[in-house]
This record gives sequence, C-alpha cells and structure tokens, in this order.
Amino acid sequence: MKNRNLLVTGGAGFIGANFVHYWLANHPEDKVIVLDALTYAGNQENLTSLESNANYLFVHGDICNTALVEKLLAEQSINTIVHFAAESHVDRSITGPDAFIETNIIGTYSLLKAAKKIWLDQPHKEGRSPVEHRFHHVSTDEVYGSLGAKEPAFTEETAYAPNSPYSASKAASDHLVRAYHHTYGLNVTTSNCSNNYGPYHFPEKLIPLIITNILKDKPLPVYGDGLQIRDWLYVEDHARGIELVLSKGRVGENYNIGGHNEWANIDIVKVVCKLMDEAFANNPKLASQFATASSAMQGKSEYLITYVEDRAGHDRRYAIDATKTNHELGYTPHESFETGIRKTVNWYLNNQTWWEKLC
Repeated sequence: MKNRNLLVTGGAGFIGANFVHYWLANHPEDKVIVLDALTYAGNQENLTSLESNANYLFVHGDICNTALVEKLLAEQSINTIVHFAAESHVDRSITGPDAFIETNIIGTYSLLKAAKKIWLDQPHKEGRSPVEHRFHHVSTDEVYGSLGAKEPAFTEETAYAPNSPYSASKAASDHLVRAYHHTYGLNVTTSNCSNNYGPYHFPEKLIPLIITNILKDKPLPVYGDGLQIRDWLYVEDHARGIELVLSKGRVGENYNIGGHNEWANIDIVKVVCKLMDEAFANNPKLASQFATASSAMQGKSEYLITYVEDRAGHDRRYAIDATKTNHELGYTPHESFETGIRKTVNWYLNNQTWWEKLC
C-alpha cells in the first residue's frame, strides 16, 4: 500500500508508542489512529509530542469493544491494523491470569471479528471488492517455551510450548490470527519478537527497574541464580522489523524479529550498574539530583544486587533465529546491545519526570 491508515492498538504502551513515533517520522503521509485502554502500563504522555500532528489521533477505548473497533475501521478508512495491545508482565499473569485471557485472547478475537466484518463481509454484501488490508499481530518468543543452554534458537517452525499464563494467552491469540487467515481469507502477518528495551519502558520490567532502583538506592532484585538468558532487541529495531513485514512480508506468514543479543539476566544487571556508575562519576550535577543514591554515587551500584526466590515456571533461555526475516525482508538490527543499552540508560537519566510518576 502506498498510503496506509493504521489502527495501532496499545499504541500508548512501551512498544506501541515507540512504533507510532517511528512510523510517523518515516511515513509522514500516513494516518495513525491509536486505540488504547490506558491501563496501568498505557501512558498517553508517551505520545504527547504527536498531538499537533494532523495525521495522528488518539482514541481511549478497549479492544474488546467490537462495536467501537468496527466504527473506527469504517469511519477512519483503516486498511492496516498493527496489534500491540496485550497484558505482558509474566509475574502479573501468574498472580492474576484473568486479565491476560480477557485482553490477549478475547481482545484479539474482537479485533479479528471487526476486521472481517468491515474489510470482507460488508463489501461482499454490497457487491464491492474486499478492502485492501493487512492485520499484523505482534507476538512474543515466549510462545515457544524454554531452551536449553546448547539448543538452537527458536525458528518460525518451532512448536509452541508456552509455560506461563501470559505466553499461553499469546499463543492462543497467534492461533486465532492464523485461523482467520486460513478460514476466512483475512490478510494477516504475525511477528514474534525477543525481549524489547528502550525509551518509555514501564519500570516494572528488568532494565528500567534496575535503572530506577539504582537512582532510588533500592535493592536490585535478581531471580534465582540470575543465569536465565534472554535475547534483547532495541525497541526501534523492532519497529523497523514490523515496517519490513508490512511492506514485504508474505500474507499468512510468521516472522521472528530478534536482536542477536543473548545475555544472562545477572550480566544485564551488572552492565546497567556499570553505566550508571559511569554516569554519576562523569556528571556530579546529575549525582546531586539523586542524593539518596549513595551506593551509586560511590561507584558501587552492584552492592545493591539482591538475589530473590526464583519466579514460578521461570523459562531458562529464549533465543530468536531471525534468519527467515533477514533473508526474505532484509532485516538486521541496527543497535548492538552495548549501543542500545547506553541510549536507554541516558534516556531514563534525562526523563526523570516521566518515570517518577510511575514508580
């Protein structure tokens, strides 16, 4: 499509907001409508700088409200849905799985029903051609389960084996998207990404939690032995990958988007500690803003590391093989972990007013 009218669900969340900023910066002729329920992890302030953009519109609403979605698809002439909206924190899924079933499964089903009705069913009833369209579903590597230390990375052919209520709900939504393509002919694509990091990341997640806890001189909790391994993807590289899937991806296909950055959790924590210590050492004025961060200001952030009881059902390792996405779409991440994590730390140091409201 030369011109897209996008409905971005969950566009006020971490990954969604970064995608919206990226898309409007690189496709200024396109129109972006954000639909977000503004639950605890959704923050409209993530999009404040876009409010003067005539091609941006924010709608406060729930993806489970099928009538609202249908109205937006019709009235805004939406031809592309990019579906980020999801409950995503594994710990919360263990203690309260109901919200994950409602949003991740029922919500995705609601979007699919609306898209089918507006893009396929109504034109057929009215004797028109189906609307040219794309439904892109953003999923996770966690649907594949856990890897051993020497097992090859997940490919698009890896069997699903989710181990938490969160990953099980995402796996179910993936299957619904696939079913709507094969059963009804809806033009869909799905991407499964590795762990994202970068600006606007809600402080409950590992990297922003470590940064903000250092600034508050609080313990840095590490589950178990801290040797769980994750593949880390800078959030703008994720947006770039989705852009390629939308422009070049084959309908009905899944594409893995990874960062080629496998790190143990404890090593991530130590890298962030080192960068924070450097920031305080190089900028005494910055250090003075956080007078309580005594350990950090003494160059001893690692002293705050505290090992805690491991998470129930904690997957040992995730790793994404993005060979298919690279070969078919020309995707490669621009950021190494070293460059991306430095950008991320600097963003949190320069945006204290953003994260303090959330802690």
